[in-house]
Parts: sequence; C-alpha cells; structure tokens
Amino acid sequence: MATERLDFPTEAVRASDAEREQAVTALREHTAAGRLTVDELAQRLQAAFAARTRKDLHDLFGDLPLRIGPDRAHRDHVKARAHRAHVRAYLLFCVAMVALWAVTGLGYFWPIWPIMGWGIGVASHTAAYWPRRARGIGAGTGRQRPGLRPPALG
Repeated sequence: MATERLDFPTEAVRASDAEREQAVTALREHTAAGRLTVDELAQRLQAAFAARTRKDLHDLFGDLPLRIGPDRAHRDHVKARAHRAHVRAYLLFCVAMVALWAVTGLGYFWPIWPIMGWGIGVASHTAAYWPRRARGIGAGTGRQRPGLRPPALG
C-alpha cells in the first residue's frame, strides 16, 4: 500500500500546549526587555492560551524582534575583547617576571613556573575561543543536541 504525503501549510497545524507555553515565556521575556507593556502582555497571554493553530501564535510576535537579548555578533565581540585582554595581561606578566628575574641576578630561571601555570589558562581560553571563531562550531553557534531544543513555533 503506497503512502501519500500530505501537503498542507504549517500555519494550519494545531498548536500544542508546549508551543503555547513557549510563546507565553517568550512574551514575558519581551515584556521584561521593555518591548511590551503589562496591558499588552495580558492581552497577548490571553490570545496565546486561546490559540488553536501555530499561525495564531505566530501572529502574536508580528511586531517583535525574533531574538531576545543581545545578538550573537555582540556576544562574540565581547568574548573577543575578553580574550585579547587575557592575552595582553599574560604577556605583560611574562615580561614583568623576566625583568624581575634579570634584576635579581639571572640565576635559576624561576619565572618559568608562573609563566607556565598561567600559560595553561591562556592556552585553554584560546582553545575554547578560536575554533568557534574560525569554523563557527561549538557552543557559540546555538546548535543543540536533538531533543533538547524546545519545539519551534513555526
């Protein structure tokens, strides 16, 4: 028996309770960000709980941005600045340790130990930062394992 594929728009699909709850959470976050007043929130919450289809839920967000919170470009910029500051502080520390060693008589090269200790932290920070920047993979891409992502609204 051949099965036939049904073609219908996803907007006509009935909304689930989980999708309604997700919409309610997003509306509350938009209110917390100052995009909706408390009265607008109350109206949209009522409409969200009464929504029958995904289109009804989508219509609640027509005048709101898709993302809540700082965008990825801003977060990546902040992370890049933090990484550069970490590397600069480390290099300044290395120069200071070598200078202190030179001033104290050029004996046993003891600065190797604090330089290596902090160097492990800098190498770890760099390893965590560069792969995402170069290939766009890792935690900064928004990818999640299947099953952990909340259901999409549309």
